[in-house]
Amino acid sequence: MKKHFILHGAMFMAFGVALGAIGSHALSLSSDMQRLFELGVQYQIYHALGLLAVGLMSGYLANRKGELAGWLMFAGIVGFSGGLYFYALTGNELIRKVIPLGGSLLILSWLVFFWAVIASKIDSKN
Repeated sequence: MKKHFILHGAMFMAFGVALGAIGSHALSLSSDMQRLFELGVQYQIYHALGLLAVGLMSGYLANRKGELAGWLMFAGIVGFSGGLYFYALTGNELIRKVIPLGGSLLILSWLVFFWAVIASKIDSKN
């Protein structure tokens, strides 16, 4: 078990819930920016659950693949959700170049996690 991924997952989950509440009740954004902010919250929560899974499964995963999956997911959350939050709040066009990179890291994290499970010693007959 990788405690740091479980802690990161719990932290991102708590912040996701808080940002969801702030976005719903305290921010005055255009409908387009509100949608982007909510998308950031949605993906942050999904991937916070993913970090919890990586942390809990890491003892069963092969070599460093699970660790790589977790760090890619962490970076993807920051890049994708963080980029969406920043763009929704500021309208800064430069950050829009980072958001697809963050999304690509999220996709890659799940592919590496898949690879880690395939290469693991988990018995599929149970």
